[in-house]
Amino acid sequence: MKPSEIETLSFKIIDKEAGEHNFSQKEWSIVRRMIHTSADFGYMKTVRFHHQAIEAGINAIQYGKTIITDTKMAMSGISKKRLDGFNVKIKCLISYAEVEKKAAEEKTTRAHAAVDAAVSDMEGGIYVIGNAPTALLHLIELIKTGKAAPALVIGLPVGFVNAAESKAALIETDYPYITNIGRKGGSNIAASVINALANIAKGEHK
Repeated sequence: MKPSEIETLSFKIIDKEAGEHNFSQKEWSIVRRMIHTSADFGYMKTVRFHHQAIEAGINAIQYGKTIITDTKMAMSGISKKRLDGFNVKIKCLISYAEVEKKAAEEKTTRAHAAVDAAVSDMEGGIYVIGNAPTALLHLIELIKTGKAAPALVIGLPVGFVNAAESKAALIETDYPYITNIGRKGGSNIAASVINALANIAKGEHK
């Protein structure tokens, strides 16, 4: 089978096994891709969308705003082909020398320091977090104090320490977000959300 045929069949299987749900067409195109990436139907119960999230993400992509990721893995998982034509830049600052220096000086994580370094780049763009709760918590702090203004936060950190708590804090902000409740997440899941949004922006979602 060709890759496109495998993907099409996979989505048919997901649709059949998922059954009825209350997601809108655009929301389902995102959740379905998360399931496709993970083979985990649990996301149907845990994903949460801010009511302005999808439109905020579509606008950011269509206007060529920058996408910032917390890990190189998330950046690698984003399909550059799907973003063709939008002039979108994808950045991950985790390994920048100034980020590593600041993290060492302040005795914090590089992911935390990278959020500070990305403030100007994230203006009107999308911040994608699939690994680091410290990044999400710091980003929330900067948003609340008016120091950072991404159009959309994709908050899907995975793990046992502050992953669930950071996502709960994001939901409480009433800021445009796509997230989930609980410990599950990951860079690949976060990247899949961007890929789904890119498809929607191109009018190719189903």
